[in-house]
Amino acid sequence: DTPLDLDSRSASLRVDTALGQANLSVRAATWEEDRGSGLAGTRANASGHSLSATAAQTPTADGYGWRLQAWRIDSNLANSSASVSADRSTTTPANDQFKTPATGWGLNAALRRRMTEFAGGRLEWELGADARFNDGETNELFSNPTGAGFTRIRRAGGETAVGGAYVDASWSAADWLVAGGLRVDRWENTGGFRKENTLATGAVLLNESDPDRSGEVVSARLALRRDLGGGYAARAAAYSGFRPATLNELHRPFRVGNDITEANAALTPETLKGVETGLAFDREGMRWGASVFWNQIEDAIVNVTLGSGPATFPRAGFVPAGGVLRQRQNAGTIDAWGVELTGALDLSSAVSLNAAASWTDAEIDGGSSATQLTGLRPAQAPEWSATAGLDWRATDRLTLALAARYESSRFDDDLNSRVLDAAVTLDARAEWAFTPNATLWMAADNLFDEDVEVSETGTGVAGYGPPRTVSVGLRLSY
Repeated sequence: DTPLDLDSRSASLRVDTALGQANLSVRAATWEEDRGSGLAGTRANASGHSLSATAAQTPTADGYGWRLQAWRIDSNLANSSASVSADRSTTTPANDQFKTPATGWGLNAALRRRMTEFAGGRLEWELGADARFNDGETNELFSNPTGAGFTRIRRAGGETAVGGAYVDASWSAADWLVAGGLRVDRWENTGGFRKENTLATGAVLLNESDPDRSGEVVSARLALRRDLGGGYAARAAAYSGFRPATLNELHRPFRVGNDITEANAALTPETLKGVETGLAFDREGMRWGASVFWNQIEDAIVNVTLGSGPATFPRAGFVPAGGVLRQRQNAGTIDAWGVELTGALDLSSAVSLNAAASWTDAEIDGGSSATQLTGLRPAQAPEWSATAGLDWRATDRLTLALAARYESSRFDDDLNSRVLDAAVTLDARAEWAFTPNATLWMAADNLFDEDVEVSETGTGVAGYGPPRTVSVGLRLSY
């Protein structure tokens, strides 16, 4: 084991300007992050840049508006991993993903309308279309059976695309608000490939071309809100949605310590449907809300354990002792229902308190594809979570804030065998506005330097989230 280290750099520039009666916003950003992974001989470097532009005109009363957006992101990742000896005294290089270039870009166009008189109320609607495209590949050295060096090289990758059209609308009158939307999307996974060769001779060990896959998904939502008077309001909503598999899930295997996770080019989108209802109160500086919800995810994309080491598996190769082999799969259905509570209280014009808590009962039905998961809880899903905060405007220039967060214990793996401990963290922030256009701020995340478990190996070694992190910044606005 080695100390973690982090070197992170980023810069961004945004320009907003009038464009006739419309507004144009252009943003460019670049970043690079280099970190030690906590094991001898392992490091990760992520870098990239992005560019986006939005031109929009707000609808006038009983008039039209519009919006045009375009964006592009280019990124790259280099990541090395190692196997760990049983006594944790040595590491052996196991994988070197030396280049994983990826590009994403997208477009959105929308026509908007505001109607101040419609069916006794006010109607706003938006009709639009959008599309998102991604392509990327992984280049990696792997297989080091003797510890003398890598013997194989792998290239894998592909392309994904999602395009759709939608309509969104909201109608309000007196005590009622009704909002809804409908969209139709088509998804495509194309150009998938995986090639593996020996480094010494270039001999082909694997040469696969994945069949192209595509489909259509219809999703919708409908929400109602009624003002009951006296500060009370009731609401209800029903909705559906989907998430297509990412390039990582489709094509990029990865390794953490002795655990190997395989990609799966046959993944299909996971779909969501849900309902919720709630009651809210807002009056005289006091606000609270209570909601009950039910969600169901079908064809949930889950990292499914296939076996444990020491053993050799097809495609994945050798898994050492203490490690497991997992593969991303559409593993049945996840049902979750729960309760959410929120509250806020203004003690004075300068001091306010806020809090929230949620309880979620989530369970997997693995069906015929992953029967071993039936009755288990999804990984990384705590049963209880809660937050509490204090905001204090001490003077006209000084603002102080505290925010605490609690998460109950949860599981790191699909089989619920690796338990992550519950944790409480506290964040603090101070801002000093020394001119109307300049603010100096200081923030301390995880103020008491708590050990927050985020992972665990098969041999019980825990991995932790960020320690106490202190940031200082200067914000200028003109």
